[in-house]
Amino acid sequence: MTTRRLLLASGIAASLSCLQPAALAQSRPIRLIVPFGAGGVADLTARAVAQKMAENMGQSIVIENKPGAGGVVAAEAVAHAEPDGNTLLLMSNAMAVSTGLFKSLPFDARRDFAPVSLLGLFDLAIVVPGNSRFQSLAELLAWGQDNPGRLNIGTIAVGSTQHLAAEWFNAQSNLHAQIVPFNGTPAVITALRGGQVDAAVEILGPVKSQLAAKAMRALAVLGESRPADLPGVIAARELPGLSGINVSSWNALAAPARTAPAVLERLNREVAKALQAPEVRKRLADLSVQPRASSPEQLARLLDGDIKRWSAVIQRAGIPRQ
Repeated sequence: MTTRRLLLASGIAASLSCLQPAALAQSRPIRLIVPFGAGGVADLTARAVAQKMAENMGQSIVIENKPGAGGVVAAEAVAHAEPDGNTLLLMSNAMAVSTGLFKSLPFDARRDFAPVSLLGLFDLAIVVPGNSRFQSLAELLAWGQDNPGRLNIGTIAVGSTQHLAAEWFNAQSNLHAQIVPFNGTPAVITALRGGQVDAAVEILGPVKSQLAAKAMRALAVLGESRPADLPGVIAARELPGLSGINVSSWNALAAPARTAPAVLERLNREVAKALQAPEVRKRLADLSVQPRASSPEQLARLLDGDIKRWSAVIQRAGIPRQ
C-alpha cells in the first residue's frame, strides 16, 4: 500500500472511530430528566413533546421525574451524565432562579449544560376572585397605588417563579402591594376565594378550571401578548407605563456540556418538528402552553437574561440566599 493510500485509510478509520460512539448512543433509549412531579403542566408538556420526538426519531424516550430542591436534584444528574445525547434535562426558568437563590450549586447553569431548544412558554396571570371589586388591572393598580401596603397578592412559595414575578411586577408598577406566599397552588386558590388575599400571580394553566367556572377572573397576563385561548384577557404591558412588562415561565431541553454539536443539531431539529405536529400543539394549548422552538443560542440568551433578572429581584426583595 502506498503512503498516500495508507494515510487515506488511516484517516477514514479515525473518522469512523469518532462517529461510532455517537451512532451507538443513538441506539439506546433517551432519558429525559424532569425536575417536577408527574402530572403537572411541565411534566405533561415534556411528555407530549417527547412522545412525538420518539415517534419521529424511531427511538424511545423515557421520562424520569426527579423533583427536589427547586430542580437542583434533576439538574445535577444531567450535569454529571455522559455527554452522548442520551440524557437530557427539562430545563426551566427555575434554573435561573436557583442560580440567584442558592449560595452554592453542584453545577454551573451556564457552563455545565448545552442548550438544545425552547419547548414552550407558560403565561403568568394576575387573577382575582370572581366577585372582586376590581374589574380590570387598571382599577387594581389605581387602588393599590392610592392605598400603599393594603393590597395583598398571593403566590406560591418564596423563590418560586410566581413569587419572584409578583415581586418584580410590584416594583415595576409601583404597586406597593404585600406579597403573601403560600404552600402550593391549591392553597393560593383557597386563600384567594376566601378573601385572604386580593389577587394572585399564578401560571394560567392550573387555574383555567377556576376561570371557566367564574370562581376567578384573570385581569392580565405578564407575557408579551394576550393568551390565545383567552383573547379578552389583556397583556399588562398594554397599559400606560407598563410596556417593559414581559415575563413568562418556560420549559426547554438541555444536554450535558460537551455533547457533540451534531447531536445537539439533530435534537434541535427534532424538537422543532415535534412542535409543528397538530396533536402536540393541541395538547399544549389545552395546558395553556405556547409552543416555542428556538435555536440553542436563543435559549442561552434567555437563560442568561433570566439569571440576571431574577438575581436582581431576589436581592432587591431581600430574600435570603439559601
